[in-house]
Amino acid sequence: MNQKITEANIAIKHLLDSTIFNNDISPSMKYFQETSYRFHFLLAFMYLVLKGKELTQEDTIQAVPGNIASRATRVTELKKAVKAGFIIEKVSQKDKRSRLYKPSKDMFDDFIEMTEIVFPNNL
Repeated sequence: MNQKITEANIAIKHLLDSTIFNNDISPSMKYFQETSYRFHFLLAFMYLVLKGKELTQEDTIQAVPGNIASRATRVTELKKAVKAGFIIEKVSQKDKRSRLYKPSKDMFDDFIEMTEIVFPNNL
């Protein structure tokens, strides 16, 4: 095997061992890795959160492109994550009809811990 293929294989194994094959992963990260949609949502949602963006329901569900899941699926999955306690939903102070979303403290901390495990030298 050439060097680039060997390095790619090592990186993929590390990623898998640190995420979906990790039996000791936190409940919130396990929840978001149960389906490929949820994992995609986790990465897109946390990317926006870490940029400091205040997220409405529309912002949150649009974090995942429509070609990955229907609008109904995106809304349903958001509501499931809220019900599970991983995402916090609150009423906007500016517009009482609008809902804002952010990760729970545990989910945020778990995500940061997971990224430190997956990318130990890059943070």
